[in-house]
Amino acid sequence: MRRLAIIPARGGSKRIPKKNIKKFCGKPMINHILETCEKSRLFKKIHVSTEDLQIRNIVEDYGLKIDFLRPANLAEDKSPIMPVLKYVTTKYIDSNEHFDQIWLILPCCPLITSFDLINADKLYENNNPKNKLMAVSEYPAPIEWAYKKNSAGILKTVNPGAFERQSQSFKPYFYDTGTFYIFSTEDIVKSVNAGDGNNFIPFEIPFYKGIDIDTKLDWDNAEKIYRTL
Repeated sequence: MRRLAIIPARGGSKRIPKKNIKKFCGKPMINHILETCEKSRLFKKIHVSTEDLQIRNIVEDYGLKIDFLRPANLAEDKSPIMPVLKYVTTKYIDSNEHFDQIWLILPCCPLITSFDLINADKLYENNNPKNKLMAVSEYPAPIEWAYKKNSAGILKTVNPGAFERQSQSFKPYFYDTGTFYIFSTEDIVKSVNAGDGNNFIPFEIPFYKGIDIDTKLDWDNAEKIYRTL
């Protein structure tokens, strides 16, 4: 099985500048996921997709050669990720390098382990190959208990009467952790625009592994958890 891991790492992060290469527990953030990918021994190739020369230099100092940079038009703030995956995949196909699976692995998920990737691969292989896989976590409370603010800023229940039911009576719902995904090459090549968010196999991970690191508080909390593992 030939697997391509694509790690998208733009240089233009706003809330935490240079987030992808900022030192996390002593080394650049992206190095953590590079080590995890290599330790899993799953991937024929690992490609960091970046337009940023500083990121390229840090990745290559780590020991991973970046075969080509990302075009500037795919590195804008609102650029969806699927066209990036399609660009990388077709670029390799044009160079006569073909893969069976395309993995999207985000650079800011240092709590993901090689065992997570290995177990996700096993789950994917044992399911319908027409599906995709997404790492998810379960919402900690029923989404039916949600509130919303009205025009006066006062909370109103989204589902009146839902609080009359015990939490055990609700079906679980899941959210995208933004950590990693598995696609077939065909999925990527045939994708249109931002792609389709349906028909994913759920690979469940604990909520702490999918902390969305967007603020300094997120960063500090992730480092505290990392140091306890």
